[in-house]
Amino acid sequence: MASKSGGTGCLLVVLVLGVLGFAYYKSLDGSSQTPPAPPGSQIGGGTGRYVALGDSYTSAPKTGAQAGEPAGCARSAVNYPHLVAAELRPKEFVDVSCGGATTASLTGEQRTRDGVNPPQLNAVNAETTLVTVGIGGNDVGFVGLAGQCLADSAQASPCKQRLTAGGKDQLAAKIDTAAKRVGESLRKIRAKAPKARVVLVGYPTILPDGDGCWPSLPVGAPDVAYLREGLAKFNTALSEQAKANQAGFVDTARPSKGHDLCAPTNERWVEGLVPASPATALHPNAKGQKATADAVLRVVR
Repeated sequence: MASKSGGTGCLLVVLVLGVLGFAYYKSLDGSSQTPPAPPGSQIGGGTGRYVALGDSYTSAPKTGAQAGEPAGCARSAVNYPHLVAAELRPKEFVDVSCGGATTASLTGEQRTRDGVNPPQLNAVNAETTLVTVGIGGNDVGFVGLAGQCLADSAQASPCKQRLTAGGKDQLAAKIDTAAKRVGESLRKIRAKAPKARVVLVGYPTILPDGDGCWPSLPVGAPDVAYLREGLAKFNTALSEQAKANQAGFVDTARPSKGHDLCAPTNERWVEGLVPASPATALHPNAKGQKATADAVLRVVR
């Protein structure tokens, strides 16, 4: 997830196919879902084509050297797709993730501060055998919401009060809409790559259990809980969309628990408002990208 400025974007989805009568399985790793591979989906050891799609939780701005163009996508050479590709060793690997991407960026051009990223689905073709996708956080606007929740009191809740005024939860409505868009995106991916394993990657644990870490993160306890519960609902909705659309799902929330932005610096996988390790604020650092790659590999191997 990310703001739309500076080419930073959000975060992160994984899908795996299960059509044509393939059985559906649930792995032992949290709520990750691993369906069997369709015929022709072989990858690794110099075979297959792996395409990575996603937002800034996939592109991983500032965590490593720039990889590919445009520069405005802030795509890192040590993001989780690159780490997964290094382990699987496919014949072809294409990473078109881009900071600030939304589900609309899969089918339309995305303009950044430094160049235009073509529609990400352009990279997916009939020869593709693996697709990982991490998208949807910017459709909800989680990072922008976090900025609106800043408060001068540990007990303030400006976000929850505003977004639930009148008895309607606006965040819940955005989550529902975004999840449906992700489901539509999965169907488009499948149509373009019928023999690919498609894997939707969820978002990691960003906020801790409890009241948070005010004033390091100047968000009051009620809003910390509100945003934490919202992200959990979104991950659940993504998991359900993956299953409904015969895709796999990578649960990154469970393995990243305790490594949130309030954790000690040496244990943190997601950076706070002032990053202590190379990364964009409120985004995974290199440790977080490595952990996500490990979670993806447990699903696709």
